[in-house]
Amino acid sequence: MKRNNLWAPWRIKYIQGLSQESDCFLCDYLATPEKDTDNLLLWRTEHAFVVFNKFPYNNGHLLIAPNRHIPSLDDASDEELLCLMRLVRDCQTALSAAIKPHGFNVGMNFGRCAGAGLPEHVHIHVVPRWDGDTNYMHVCSDTDVISQSLTELYDQLVEVSHKENLPKV
Repeated sequence: MKRNNLWAPWRIKYIQGLSQESDCFLCDYLATPEKDTDNLLLWRTEHAFVVFNKFPYNNGHLLIAPNRHIPSLDDASDEELLCLMRLVRDCQTALSAAIKPHGFNVGMNFGRCAGAGLPEHVHIHVVPRWDGDTNYMHVCSDTDVISQSLTELYDQLVEVSHKENLPKV
């Protein structure tokens, strides 16, 4: 019987990093604007920024975070909260134009027990969804199938951002 393999080699960095103490990658990305393309940091605004999740649940999975290293919404200013919500809207606009998802999951995890991989720096997940995009791969083997490279979609969203004059913050 022939066995097929599904390779996801980019996930090993995430898996190996689970047991390591590390600095905040979001703050590291914010501090190195010359590496925005390498870090897949899409937009910077006065109060927040948007970066690709390098370990996505689905194609186009973006993270929105305040520029300040804060652990909860209680610590955010009204300006930061408004900026975060505007960026959710702008991410949906850009992703809709680039890859035409049928819907979105938008959410936040607070604390490790709730699934937060980086509980010290609050962030919002924006995950595009398509009718029928959940399948047996995730249910049976805890495997996500990502249909497009991160760098290809990053380039698409940069192009859409210019055309749509995004972000609107």
